[in-house]
Amino acid sequence: MRIFISTGDVSGDLQGSLLVAALLRQASEVGLSLDIVALGGDKMQKAGATLLGNTATISSFGLLEALPYILPTLKIQRQAINYLKKNPPDLVVLIDYMGPNLVIGNYVRRNLPHIKIVYYIAPQVWVSSLTAKDTKQIIDVCDKLLAIFPAEAKHFQKRAANVTWVGHPLIDRVKEFPPRETARANLQIADDVTSIALLPASRPQELKYVLPVMFQAAQTLQEKLEQVHFWIPLSLDIYKDRIEKAVQKYGLKATIVLGQQKEVLAAADLAITKSGTVNLELGLLKVPQVVLYRLNPFTYWVGTKILKVTFDYASPVNLVAMAEIVPEFIQARATKENLTQAAMELLRNPKRKQQLQVDYQKMRALLGEEGVCKRAAKEILELL
Repeated sequence: MRIFISTGDVSGDLQGSLLVAALLRQASEVGLSLDIVALGGDKMQKAGATLLGNTATISSFGLLEALPYILPTLKIQRQAINYLKKNPPDLVVLIDYMGPNLVIGNYVRRNLPHIKIVYYIAPQVWVSSLTAKDTKQIIDVCDKLLAIFPAEAKHFQKRAANVTWVGHPLIDRVKEFPPRETARANLQIADDVTSIALLPASRPQELKYVLPVMFQAAQTLQEKLEQVHFWIPLSLDIYKDRIEKAVQKYGLKATIVLGQQKEVLAAADLAITKSGTVNLELGLLKVPQVVLYRLNPFTYWVGTKILKVTFDYASPVNLVAMAEIVPEFIQARATKENLTQAAMELLRNPKRKQQLQVDYQKMRALLGEEGVCKRAAKEILELL
């Protein structure tokens, strides 16, 4: 049996890799020979998928930000559609990556209507105000929707979608992280050193809009704290040169690492991070964090003033609880002063840290039980 999986960006590659591994395990247990072909990244390939095209490095978020990736995305879309035309799979799984995945899904729906389509981790249309049209497109394109957030499942259930809440896959992944003491020992972090993780980018645009203000805040923290060291795990090794130059520019005492993200996160006393999936990893590890995000000012203006996009929260940690568990600063509020103040509060105020741990525990309870990837794989294989 052949399954085709389509996703994009670093987060999609991670979630896709967890699903690929679970599908292959489940198939093996029931004696099913499974061939998985995918659009994704290196993690999915290592998990056992045959990579048709690498989409982890061509993702973007925003209007102007997307322009450089239009042609590469269209090229990979054509490649995927040609493959599907010549090698129809038994089932298609779409993971997030809304625009390209709707193109692929609609092609399958029109031309290969007998093939089942599962949408796993639907785009977060349930978060913003522009949901009606997008929600309908997602429902129309798939036979089954597997939700990872409770609010996501409720959003689609209200609109009569065939949806099952399986829980969040990071519940499974966090078990692979080392204990804090082990992680600090592996990274040779002394007991009296404050270890701060900086997580600026999984997309190229974030190096331009998110990294500078994050490193400015880090520079200020370095002046305020006696013993501090910054750790920067790379989401993609192609960012290494630009991040190294930024570290030198701001004079940070920092170590850039590739392949040790689990150790860096587990060892951290604090993280300053862009909004994204990593926020949930930090939350599940109970690491205090300050979240920020910035877009091209024109993109943000069009989105909020013309398209009237509204959202309660940006960080997935806050979205799960629909409350501000961790401090988040978006666009104009993402200043070095705000980031520094929030970081110092989390580092120096015991009551604030204690409350954060309580809130993290409440968030964890909303993400479901262990075995998420196994449940998702079972739902998908049952459709075969």
